[in-house]
Amino acid sequence: MPDALHRLALLESILGAVNLGAIVLDEQHRIVLWNHWMARHSACQADAVLGQDFFAVYPELRHKRIDSAIRQALRDNFQSLLSQTLHKAPFALYTHGAAEGQERMQQAIAVTPINLPGSPRHCLIQINDVTIAVGREKLLREQTMVLRSQTFSDGLTGIANRRHFDVAIEKEMRRAMRTSSPLSLLMIDIDHFKDYNDHYGHQQGDDCLIRVAAELAAMLQRPTDLLARYGGEEFAAILPDTDATQALRMAEAIRQRAAGLHIAHAKTGNDVKHITVSIGIATQHPQQPLAISALIGAADRALYLAKGAGRNRVMVQPL
Repeated sequence: MPDALHRLALLESILGAVNLGAIVLDEQHRIVLWNHWMARHSACQADAVLGQDFFAVYPELRHKRIDSAIRQALRDNFQSLLSQTLHKAPFALYTHGAAEGQERMQQAIAVTPINLPGSPRHCLIQINDVTIAVGREKLLREQTMVLRSQTFSDGLTGIANRRHFDVAIEKEMRRAMRTSSPLSLLMIDIDHFKDYNDHYGHQQGDDCLIRVAAELAAMLQRPTDLLARYGGEEFAAILPDTDATQALRMAEAIRQRAAGLHIAHAKTGNDVKHITVSIGIATQHPQQPLAISALIGAADRALYLAKGAGRNRVMVQPL
């Protein structure tokens, strides 16, 4: 008997020293062990909870996943691990002790049956603080999202870059063919931009690109629409489910919006002394599926015609 008491005392000392929460319940769900870690990270000391029904101490956990895990351990001798995704912080436990305004620690929980010879079955609830690991994982996800965003965003204007455009046009082309819906593409070029850069300097040229890009991007309201910087002062707008008439209407609105910015440009070589854009349009019709290169080529040719016709205008290239 003294040996048994010594082993029990040793076990309690070990459970008290480990860096995890340990709760042992008997078959009536009464708490028979509550280690120092639990006392340190909760508002409950051991002498206040020993002998208490577990669900009297944590009534909010009744009928939750841990309730069924305890019953499975005591009745069926079955171990359970609670999903950290679905059960992030079931216990009111805090990294720096219970204090008002603190967020609960993130928890990994295991419920394990304990079979003692000649004694009714007990169960052990183990709680690990995984707050740091979860925080690190969240930070890595955020960094991944930032890197992904940088990969698909233009560094100057913040809109989609050429790589993003290439991915998006391929996806939307496949969708247009699958759903037999129209797909329109606008190629947009800032008129006389080289002359603007030469006259006002590259810093002001960058500011001009940023303003124009932001204004045009704001006009595309649907989540599937995409404005991308295609290269230099040229932009491309992908307009899914948009027929030729709708694309022409959008292009004209974009042309007017750009002119409405009234960004001064003294070197246009004509009477219009502010920034304007020229736009070429091409539309893939449901009955006339095209290769991506053909759609882009048609929009480019339309843009070339708009430039050749005097700029600050919209042209359509029939397919």
